[in-house]
Amino acid sequence: APDQFEAEVPADLGPTRLVAAGGLAANVVSQHAEMLEATTLEPIGLVVDHAGVVNLRRCAPYSVAGAPTPRHPGRVPTIAVLGTSMNSGKTTTVGSIVRGLSRAGLTVAAGKVTGTGAGGDPGVFADSGASRVLDFTDFGHPSTYLLPHEEIAGLTRAIRDELLLGSPDVVVLEVADGLFQRETAQLVADPAFGSMVDAVVFAAGEALGAVAGLERLRSLGLPVMAVSGLLTASPLATEEARGHLPVPVWGPEQLAGPKAAALVPPVSALPARPESARIHAASSAEPVAV
Repeated sequence: APDQFEAEVPADLGPTRLVAAGGLAANVVSQHAEMLEATTLEPIGLVVDHAGVVNLRRCAPYSVAGAPTPRHPGRVPTIAVLGTSMNSGKTTTVGSIVRGLSRAGLTVAAGKVTGTGAGGDPGVFADSGASRVLDFTDFGHPSTYLLPHEEIAGLTRAIRDELLLGSPDVVVLEVADGLFQRETAQLVADPAFGSMVDAVVFAAGEALGAVAGLERLRSLGLPVMAVSGLLTASPLATEEARGHLPVPVWGPEQLAGPKAAALVPPVSALPARPESARIHAASSAEPVAV
């Protein structure tokens, strides 16, 4: 997280640090200059049971390998929210879209596919009216930092497919951090991600970032429909962005209202998506063994 810590899980039980609100313990590699020192922890051991060490991967309610392929996929619009960086307004944007579409009478499912585990973001989605909320922690990952791209891609599809099982009218997905962050950069450049996404809303902190981000996403063939984010807190920054963007710039209040409906393409306009014909026999709710 560029505004907080870069940290890695140690190989031993020596003193370490509490580096995230979700309870992640790791050794700090670097940190933002304005961050206070992370709380020091002294691990005393690992929790075990008859099967070995108890961890999130074992106890998660879903698994990527066990995620079923929906029997009628491809007809539910998927909106992705991306941004310039951490704290650019992505989560607020997702919450506003969910609220606006829910007010329009649609059933909206929401997920966060990458990031570091914390309860705040899923809570925003649920409080905004999402019928179902999932994130990467539900699939056994306390963080997606440094995961191989193949795992990130599989996790993204698994979260989307699980959300589809609830028969929503729309799915909204947040991708953490900015377009240049390693995992995000690889994901958005993957054609499989493009085939999954029907609309993109880009969150930016300032006009220049909005213009550069839109150009980058459109160069990858992604359908950017609107810009939002922290820049919309400033009327001057909003006007600067509008003067250089070919898409609308909408703040949270607008996305939480009728504007949100413009992000949902008619089902008849959606291209067919190549989907796996495989239907997993195992229930996705079964615990995952390591």
